[in-house]
Amino acid sequence: MTTATIDPWFIDHLVCPRDGAELSLSESALQCRQGHRYPIVDGVPIMLRDDVAQTFGAAASSLARARGEHADDRAPDLYLESVEISDDEKRGVIELSSRTSAIDPVVAYLVAATNGILYRHLIGKLTTYPIPEVALPPGHGRALLDVGCSWGRWTLAAASRGYEAVGIDPSLGAVMAARRVARQLGIPARFVVGDARQLPFAGGTFATVFSYSVIQHFSREDAAQAVKEIGRVLDRDGVARVQMPTRFGVRCLYHQMRRGFGDGSGFDVRYWLLRDLRRLFSERIGPSAFEVDGYFGIGLQQSDKQLMTPFRRLVLRASSLMTAASARMRWLINFADSVYVLSVKRT
Repeated sequence: MTTATIDPWFIDHLVCPRDGAELSLSESALQCRQGHRYPIVDGVPIMLRDDVAQTFGAAASSLARARGEHADDRAPDLYLESVEISDDEKRGVIELSSRTSAIDPVVAYLVAATNGILYRHLIGKLTTYPIPEVALPPGHGRALLDVGCSWGRWTLAAASRGYEAVGIDPSLGAVMAARRVARQLGIPARFVVGDARQLPFAGGTFATVFSYSVIQHFSREDAAQAVKEIGRVLDRDGVARVQMPTRFGVRCLYHQMRRGFGDGSGFDVRYWLLRDLRRLFSERIGPSAFEVDGYFGIGLQQSDKQLMTPFRRLVLRASSLMTAASARMRWLINFADSVYVLSVKRT
């Protein structure tokens, strides 16, 4: 059996997500002293645990593909079996991949799943990558982790700001798409397949941890574990910037009403009171504050307005005006649909 190749950075910074032990390269996998093995697929470490329930459907498919099982034979290089889109959309990916396109075919069909329902009109029709403007200071080479990176839009945005950016996601297919886009755009970034609840990195590895539209899908218990893990991998005085939905945003109230104000299950969005978010992040990371991400929905980015229909541009404009108003009238943040929780690790 040939030995897999892997970026040396992974050997230095990855640890076993079961016991936190150091890892060494053993043929086609990373292995700890206890014998726990994690496959490497085309240079990408698959750091998912197979002994826990998964938070995302694609995780089981990612594990199976890493074992050489259940590949989608229609386009094995695209790892479609571990991409969370419909069968019709997968057929569209395969058809697009047979033509010359400036946009990665997986990203072209994954865009609404990652960016939100107001991007549905772009499915299969993307002409440019909707890479947002990340509200972070210049990176100057500091390490940043993007938790739940999917096809890498925020990872690439951070790398473009000068961070040594690493993206992690349970979907092998999305991670492979992220790596293809990074190479296409000439943006240096690293990607790992893994779980936010068991981040496979040594403590204190990152100066910044970012996450968008990920932990909102977790149960309260899983969210608490993921936030604890973010605190663990942050270095002292490191900063976490995590997007979360609120209980009283206009669009959030609409979605809660549709499901009878239950907490949801599976991959449903959970909506949070600001006081509960502050308590959760303060206890598990450090002092925490809020910044408005947007009103009237989750996911819309001002940098994407050229991709939007006239109605969607109006929504963006209204959100921008409300965000500006909330800087003067802080009570308005209670009615934002989406906020960033900003936390600083002090110990």
